[in-house]
Amino acid sequence: LCGLYRGATLPRPMSDQEKQQDRENRSLIKQLVVLTVAMFGFGYLLVQLYDALCELTGIRTNFTATDPTVAMAVDTDREVTIEFIATPNINAPWSFAPVQAKMKVQPGKLYEATYIATNLTDAAITGNSVPDVKPSQAAKYFRKTECFCFTPQPFTAGQSRELPVRFIVDPDLPPHLETITLSYSLFSIQQAANAAQ
Repeated sequence: LCGLYRGATLPRPMSDQEKQQDRENRSLIKQLVVLTVAMFGFGYLLVQLYDALCELTGIRTNFTATDPTVAMAVDTDREVTIEFIATPNINAPWSFAPVQAKMKVQPGKLYEATYIATNLTDAAITGNSVPDVKPSQAAKYFRKTECFCFTPQPFTAGQSRELPVRFIVDPDLPPHLETITLSYSLFSIQQAANAAQ
């Protein structure tokens, strides 16, 4: 049997430096595994927190479309003032404004408003808009059936476009709410990506 091992060499013991390097490698692997698990956990929790925030504030209604086939009884005895605002962003690569500052609407009736955006650059860009309804109590009664905020909006160099939003004010809007403000911020997707880096 001893002859079988005559040509074999035993592994040499590791030096202190190699032991230290091995410990550091194992520690780094553990940290990477923990970081990966934490990232997935954070992503999952972020979705849960977002859902809870939307449920609490009613913001979710700002981002979802209402089925236009759902009939609502028009309240012909009531008028609500809708104000339209475009919030400019610092160093925005476009001009952005509503066509009209306000309109009177009857709850339950479908209306359309229009914003206009112009790409002020000599390159193609894509914009994404974020809506906001004030007062926040009115958000769940303001139903958008179509909106440029539902999808990213591509612009060619120097292009100007009309951006429509179709909406219905729910007849269940509390009587003390006589004015609703709909505002939009329009962001460049590329700018948002650069800011996140």
